[in-house]
Amino acid sequence: MASICNNSSPSFKVILGSSSLARREILADMGYEFAVMTADIDEKAIRRETPEELVKALAEAKAEAIKQKLHGDCARDRDGPTILVTSDQVMVSKGMIRERPRNTEEAREFIRGYSGDRAFAVNYVLVTNLSTGATKGGWDIPEIKFQHIPDEFIDKVVIPDTHAYKLYNLLIEIKEVDMTCVAGGLRLTHQSVSPFVKELVGTTDSVRGLPRKLTEKLIRESLETE
Repeated sequence: MASICNNSSPSFKVILGSSSLARREILADMGYEFAVMTADIDEKAIRRETPEELVKALAEAKAEAIKQKLHGDCARDRDGPTILVTSDQVMVSKGMIRERPRNTEEAREFIRGYSGDRAFAVNYVLVTNLSTGATKGGWDIPEIKFQHIPDEFIDKVVIPDTHAYKLYNLLIEIKEVDMTCVAGGLRLTHQSVSPFVKELVGTTDSVRGLPRKLTEKLIRESLETE
């Protein structure tokens, strides 16, 4: 099912519960080989009062959905335990939770709200040891401070509805190309956005959706429960 991990131990398997290309790249850069599974949950049906509670609930729901798909197939065997990594991210701007924009007007609203202001990328990572049932989770919240973002730039990056928003639930490829089809409505680590980022208080990997240091810590802790 999953490949043996070549990072801190050759004796466990890793599943990444995400279709995000950025998360796949980060986990691979950390030295892991892994299988990819998607949860296929209705994220809009899960609501919480605070962004911290929301991303935690979503990461937990993803893990639960993937466990249901596996039907207990990850009991310990001679290859060792299986580790499942799920996560979620929302942006917070002007005290408001910003998930993926539902349309181009919402995308424009989100980006204009960042201009000359700041936002927070609220991440929650959950690591589940599928062999023992033990879970370890935690938050990472970088702060992004913005320069003025001109309307001309917004017009360039917001793709018309007919090109992206009608299809983004069907085609992963469009999600990864579209600059606005991400939590918060703007792919902040794209090179065209960097002139408008005044300061990043945190790490780029966390802004992209999978904080490396936290993920590594949680994987290690989940294995220590063996």
